[in-house]
Amino acid sequence: MRILQLTPGTGNFYCGNCLRDNALVRGLRAKGHEVLMVPLYLPLVTDEPAENENAPIFLGGISMFLEQKFPAFRHMPEWLNRILSSSMLLRMAANLAGMTSAAQLGEATIAMLQSEPNRQAQEVERLIAWLRKQHPPDVICLSNALLGGLARRLKEEFKVPIVCSLQGEDSFLDALPEPFRAQAWELLAKRCSEMDHFVAVSQYFADLMRTRLGLPAEKVTVIYPGIAMDGFKQASARPNPPVLAYLARIHPSKGLGTLADAFLKLKEWNRVPGLRLRVAGAMAGKDSQFAAEIQRRVSRFSHEVEFLPNVDRERKLEFLSSATVFSVPATYGEAFGIYLLEAWASGVPVVQPRHAAFPELLALTGGGLLCESDNPTSLAEALQQLLLNPTKASQLGEAGRKGVQQFTAETMTEKTEVLLRELVHA
Repeated sequence: MRILQLTPGTGNFYCGNCLRDNALVRGLRAKGHEVLMVPLYLPLVTDEPAENENAPIFLGGISMFLEQKFPAFRHMPEWLNRILSSSMLLRMAANLAGMTSAAQLGEATIAMLQSEPNRQAQEVERLIAWLRKQHPPDVICLSNALLGGLARRLKEEFKVPIVCSLQGEDSFLDALPEPFRAQAWELLAKRCSEMDHFVAVSQYFADLMRTRLGLPAEKVTVIYPGIAMDGFKQASARPNPPVLAYLARIHPSKGLGTLADAFLKLKEWNRVPGLRLRVAGAMAGKDSQFAAEIQRRVSRFSHEVEFLPNVDRERKLEFLSSATVFSVPATYGEAFGIYLLEAWASGVPVVQPRHAAFPELLALTGGGLLCESDNPTSLAEALQQLLLNPTKASQLGEAGRKGVQQFTAETMTEKTEVLLRELVHA
């Protein structure tokens, strides 16, 4: 099959959606399919070799912003658009507040979901013109439903099935200010009716988006994300002193504040001597201000707290293998959580809130404990159970290591390949 994959980039931090899409493209190519991966808005950032090769970035964030705000830029010459869409310039722009912030993107989101000539039509036509010069696809895959505004134009041009992933769009849409929030959900439901099938990253998120968008059950398939297992290793001995680990974007929504408060409670209870807190993950833009706030909060124990922002894959693998217990107590409805797969692949038990996709994933693996959401005391109590009971922690870590084998990149690829073939030959 010839597959076109359209994936928005973040420009300057690792994103679970990009990691999932990148692994899927690599897997499909390994099975002999011709896959063209095209980045949108900003450059893709992954901790493995990017699969978009030399494809240019379309719907560049700078051009889109200028065309949205200033009418004179809606007919900019191609040479200027190429300059504004360079990876280096877009990576620099990604550090500016608002480039990926829902609070600043209400008007642009509505424009992208309108699926009719609008202020951004020129950028869409640039993409279509470039795609005409490539081999025609048999199927088109959109990384998320926020790209739904492209569906009608792509189907009109290429007349092939369009498959859309559902992987966390609700948190962005719900963060839009009114009246954009309500308008965006209404428009998205209309755009989804123009697509052929949807792939949700968890049953939790499939049910949620089916309800919110009115999607027919038969048009939604759950295919869990998968990771490449090579490189992950289990520690040969239990870390001493014990380490409480966090690996996700260093951002309030991921619950680092809750984890910091739980760490302070554990220190106050003083039943786990020498406990250390190690924090790693993407940090971009204003994330550094949040990190500084957390560091101030735990400053009494600064000698036992370590921040490791923007680690590469090699350092990530080392980081995980040095952990005793792992937690990313996200405060919002996380659609999946690839960081859990990475912890389990390293044999580390997890403690997660009893909401969103977390109960589903822990039920499938048995690799940890659940606690009450947004509750530092409940989190601290669950963490302490594992920190004071090495046998139980080892059992849950081993269960996670075995259970994560159902979440491999190979399994994700095989299930996606079957679905795409069915749609192409329907």
